[in-house]
Amino acid sequence: MNDFYLIYKNLTRKKLRLTLTVFSIFIAFTIFGAVSALKGSLDSGIEMSADNRLVTVNKINFTVSIPYAYVNKIRAMEGVKDVTHANWFGGYYQEPAVQIVSMAVDPTTYFDVYNELVVPDEQMQRWQSNQTGMLVGARLAKVYGWKVGDRVPISSNIFSQKTGGQTWDFTVDGIFDAEDAKVDTGYMVFHYKYFRETNSYGGDNVGWLVLTTTSSDLNEQVAKSIDEAFANSSAETETSTEKAFNKAFLEQIGNIGLIIFGVVFMAFFTILVVVGNTMVLAIRERTNEIAVLKTLGFTSARIFKMVLIESLLLAFIGGLLGLGAAKLIVAAMSDQLARFLPNIAVGTDVIIQALLYMALLGLITGIAPAINALRLNIVTAFSRG
Repeated sequence: MNDFYLIYKNLTRKKLRLTLTVFSIFIAFTIFGAVSALKGSLDSGIEMSADNRLVTVNKINFTVSIPYAYVNKIRAMEGVKDVTHANWFGGYYQEPAVQIVSMAVDPTTYFDVYNELVVPDEQMQRWQSNQTGMLVGARLAKVYGWKVGDRVPISSNIFSQKTGGQTWDFTVDGIFDAEDAKVDTGYMVFHYKYFRETNSYGGDNVGWLVLTTTSSDLNEQVAKSIDEAFANSSAETETSTEKAFNKAFLEQIGNIGLIIFGVVFMAFFTILVVVGNTMVLAIRERTNEIAVLKTLGFTSARIFKMVLIESLLLAFIGGLLGLGAAKLIVAAMSDQLARFLPNIAVGTDVIIQALLYMALLGLITGIAPAINALRLNIVTAFSRG
């Protein structure tokens, strides 16, 4: 008799119980897949940070600007390779609720520092020569259907123009992308000079500086030199690695890792109890049948294997369905979340983790019933019947 046929019949003997158990596992892995994708998206800014990239902000707070003169002073320091700067624009498109990540940057240096971003040469040249132009990330351009040559009005909820109004007209001169899908391309950049000349206040200041060092081994030395150079000035600085800066920024909205762990742990603990109890009851119901199988010559090891495989199949059926649902949910939401999150997706790392959890769930919930079946005495089993 084929073992897998027996496993199949045992799994489907009570279809309602099978459906409810699989559904419970399905829910757990749907939550795991979707929430892990969210965490991966939030963490991508940390993961994709360059080892030799530093961020300099005002020591008071990163929302307080620093003098533009710092740019050239830092550029002249030993160990510094490239320096650029950026200003947060607080942009929105058409409606204040439709926020767009937008920054005024130095067009000649920004893409030297962020060299993981790719812009066609022709588009880059067009943008650098057009002060009212903007470069749009591929993901943001996809959300709104923007194409090169489009005229797009972007308003600011922070700044206003010298001539009145809070809307700037831009031309889409190019679309930048990245070779790695985890790199964020959901934002736009435009000329700092255009921003400074048209903005009604703010002066000759920049929001923050980003620089690369000639070697990541020099990060600490360079950061210390920068902060010491501007100590006791009207705008003292705080310099850290890009990875540390992004991590600190992310932690302001809470410990995402702990939240993820809490949600997943509670879901899996509940499912563990449900599935474990189901497996114990299922084996207890089949006590006489197991005794018959042993009488017919089925070894205890063979029965142990069959019970364990049954538990693993339950875990993988529900888990794979849940993971598939998570991928569909994340794919459906990715465009809506494109303005706020880097490319959100159920990545290979999440899939591998999920498969390991499925195996672990199947083993934990199946091991006790399998051992009970292994140890079952034929005479005792028939006496219970």
